[in-house]
Amino acid sequence: MKEYRDWKIIGVDTGYGNVKTANCCFPAGLSAHSAEPAFKDDLLIYDGMYYQIGTGHKEFAADKTRDDDYYTLTLAAIARELELYGLVSGKVRLAVGLPLTWVSQQREDFKAYLMRSREVSFTFRGKVYRVELIGVDVFPQGFAAVASQIKDFQGVNMLCDIGNGTMNIMFINDCKPAAERMFTEKYGTHQCMLAVRENVMRTHHATVDDSILNRVLRFGTADIQEDYLRTIQETAAEYVREIFRILREREYNPALMRLYVLGGGSCLIRNFGEYDADRVTIDEDICATAKGYEFLCEQALRRSKG
Repeated sequence: MKEYRDWKIIGVDTGYGNVKTANCCFPAGLSAHSAEPAFKDDLLIYDGMYYQIGTGHKEFAADKTRDDDYYTLTLAAIARELELYGLVSGKVRLAVGLPLTWVSQQREDFKAYLMRSREVSFTFRGKVYRVELIGVDVFPQGFAAVASQIKDFQGVNMLCDIGNGTMNIMFINDCKPAAERMFTEKYGTHQCMLAVRENVMRTHHATVDDSILNRVLRFGTADIQEDYLRTIQETAAEYVREIFRILREREYNPALMRLYVLGGGSCLIRNFGEYDADRVTIDEDICATAKGYEFLCEQALRRSKG
């Protein structure tokens, strides 16, 4: 969270797998109830409904405004960030983002979706929050994560942001984003998870818990039987090879440019990819994009003087 005048700038990266702020990360899932549920961990109460935040899995949707889920998850993100600073109220300016090639078409609808109520009151984790939404700024995913260090991007650079639902690719040449060379591919880490589950079922006739799959993908290994581990690792390696094939289709040439990988899927490149570590940078800060949204929002406000 950043401060500008008496506003709190809160960056929220509403991914398909996780929702991130500058300081926290939680699963992008929720379950709605008309009555108070028995278990109240991460319970959000808003507009007469009870929401258990972080349960289930949010399916991929090209349009995040098609239901109220991301609005509710954004309220939880605001509360999580305010809670860290001991606050339960304030004037908030949201800094959010959309996939690179979708920003222009969806920006205004996403703003209106999040700004439906200027004054919002809700309860989260037993605390009542009262927030005045001053405004919403929408930035391109991927680029936001490196915006604060753009001067380091000398020469030709390819940026690859691997999320749960999408993979965003763009070029940054001599510290300037190449607007005509931005691409969004529906090839996020969820595709890897689906392939792993399918191969494990076909090879071993078994279902593996997501916690095990996540551990192998994140760290490269887990305390499971070797043949199961090998199947997961081989499937993940095939997924990473496909990522590099897509990058080559988008004119990636390691001899002529540097590659900068970020997002939740960056750990897959580190664990299962074959690459020249001198020419590939992997940023595994899952909150980098949310921090970047805050940076871009603050810069824009200072340039326009609010």
